[in-house]
Amino acid sequence: MHLSIVTPIYNEEESIPHLVKTIHDVMGKEKLTWELICVNDGSSDDSEKILDKLAKKHPALKAFHFRRNYGQTAAMQAGFDHAKGDVIVTLDADLQNDPRDIPLLLKTMKKEEADIVSGWRKDRKDKDETRKLFSRIANNYVVPWMTGLRLSDTGCSLKAYKKDVLQHVKIYGELHRFIPAVASQFGAKVVEVPVRHHDRQYGTSKYGLDRTFRVLVDLMLLMFLNKFLHRPMHLFGYGGLMCLGTGGLMATYLTALKLFGADIGGRPLLLLSVMLILIGVQLLGMGILGELLVRIYHEPQGRKQYILK
Repeated sequence: MHLSIVTPIYNEEESIPHLVKTIHDVMGKEKLTWELICVNDGSSDDSEKILDKLAKKHPALKAFHFRRNYGQTAAMQAGFDHAKGDVIVTLDADLQNDPRDIPLLLKTMKKEEADIVSGWRKDRKDKDETRKLFSRIANNYVVPWMTGLRLSDTGCSLKAYKKDVLQHVKIYGELHRFIPAVASQFGAKVVEVPVRHHDRQYGTSKYGLDRTFRVLVDLMLLMFLNKFLHRPMHLFGYGGLMCLGTGGLMATYLTALKLFGADIGGRPLLLLSVMLILIGVQLLGMGILGELLVRIYHEPQGRKQYILK
């Protein structure tokens, strides 16, 4: 199998027939063996019935149904787990991503010898200006600083991945949009290409302001995984030493005052020094526990800290 196309679906009953037809029209012109994996993320409309009906008509379509709504990231992971293609392309089911750009992603991957090709919605058609503003801030400042990978459009679902890269990636929370950043820690080559973007034709957007906060929390987790997964002591240890050092200096100063006869019992500095010393000890303890967990993570299951090219 050359290509697997993975599409998470949640309440897109009107879009599904048009999506499937367009993908079949596009891929029918390509000399590739391919499959379309649609993961129904616990839709409450008729998406399940429509997918099952279309799967009987189109052998390339494989429909998977969640028992409840688990989220877009879980739906993508399910698609990755069942994909058989050497290359996996992801796109949204709302027809804002254009399936006609799939050949462009594949050509770019071959030309640039890239492991991941990320779509860039250069002429974005979303009407929500607040959402576009948050997206620009995240793409230009927050994401590059926290992940070390600069992309013009992190949130575009239209991406192509080599399957061997995804074998080392497991995604949770809202991390599906940051797969290139996760894969880059394993040395994956990521390139970007402009793609088309359309207005939503059917249904309503599933993205709200609450997702922005969930994404920020996942970014913090991703920053930790990228920089400190194999050396947690470097994170907790530095913080612990700073607290211990500062608290120790304060305690030394107060001890000297006490030796010269001063009353230090009612000084706020005494409480602060004790708190800093306790926090420092706790942080160092967390660092040691983190180091032990890293070894438990790698050694019993034979995981290596490196990946050969």
